[in-house]
Amino acid sequence: MTMKSKSDSYAAAGVDITAGYKAVELMKKHIARTKNAGCLDDVGGFGGCFGLDVAGIEEPVLVSGTDGCGTKVKMAILMDKHDTIGIDAVAMCVNDIICCGAKPLFFLDYIACGKNVPEKIAAIVSGVAEGCVQSGAALIGGETAEHPGMMPTEDYDLAGFAVGIVDKKKILDNTKTEEGDVVIALASSGVHSNGFSLVRKVFDIDNNPDTLYVPREELGGKSVAETLLTPTKIYVKSVLALLKEVDVKGISHITGGGFYENIPRALPKGMSAKIKRDAVKVLPIFDLIARTGNIPERDMFNTYNMGVGMSITVAKSDVDKAIEILKSNGEDAYVIGEIIKSDDGVVFC
Repeated sequence: MTMKSKSDSYAAAGVDITAGYKAVELMKKHIARTKNAGCLDDVGGFGGCFGLDVAGIEEPVLVSGTDGCGTKVKMAILMDKHDTIGIDAVAMCVNDIICCGAKPLFFLDYIACGKNVPEKIAAIVSGVAEGCVQSGAALIGGETAEHPGMMPTEDYDLAGFAVGIVDKKKILDNTKTEEGDVVIALASSGVHSNGFSLVRKVFDIDNNPDTLYVPREELGGKSVAETLLTPTKIYVKSVLALLKEVDVKGISHITGGGFYENIPRALPKGMSAKIKRDAVKVLPIFDLIARTGNIPERDMFNTYNMGVGMSITVAKSDVDKAIEILKSNGEDAYVIGEIIKSDDGVVFC
């Protein structure tokens, strides 16, 4: 269908609706990569349609999650690199719903921008599509809104939501967790998408952005900016593989609030995670943040993932099998602690 809609008056007010049409055309090739068996129509209608296959599921439960990338978007804008931030948007949603044991089905995004530059919007959506491919979700729709006067022309924000499915009897609800169960860490790819307001303060990014682009030996020759923009790791496919073969007790996505807030969310009342501090493989970027900002270690573990993007609790008898499955699916998986009787949530030793 050829769009004939055009408003010179609206364009004079700062909104070019024809740019939106061009952006949609540019992003279609990226969206096509994400199509799966549930997709029913092309992007461009008033709603995204998805055919739900419940074969083999006795009591299907839909699980949804919504999130954005926070002020990490500012890093993408500063670096003028927009093709990875969409991975973060998808990751923050699908990594949450997999904690319930749900397989992601589809994703929708929302982009608000000061000015719609079609090539930039298409680049953002290319990252969203890549995140969907990595998680097996279909990108079935979205929205781009031009907000002149609400934000500078070069600025934008990105958010979205995912919907997944799980059999009710297989929902992970932490009720099976027992004293002596083991906590397995899945390594993160970096800072992921949390704590960037503190990062920007520590490195004085708003006032002194040039320091971000200097290669640093402790970061493997990468700059701070390049390291910070590393996309959030998506754990969906490896965790789904694990769930097929191991009785997982609980899963935590380590996001804002770090260890102290997120690990207890997968524990029953009266149980805590005893974490071996020396076992945690802290990534160099976190040491640099702590040192530069003079941030206490507890605050670091209460803000960042510190190198652990996800924790998984299993019975001690299943540890070796679980780690083998996770490693065979590309994860750096290792033991960081155990479950104890306590009301402290997280205890470091």
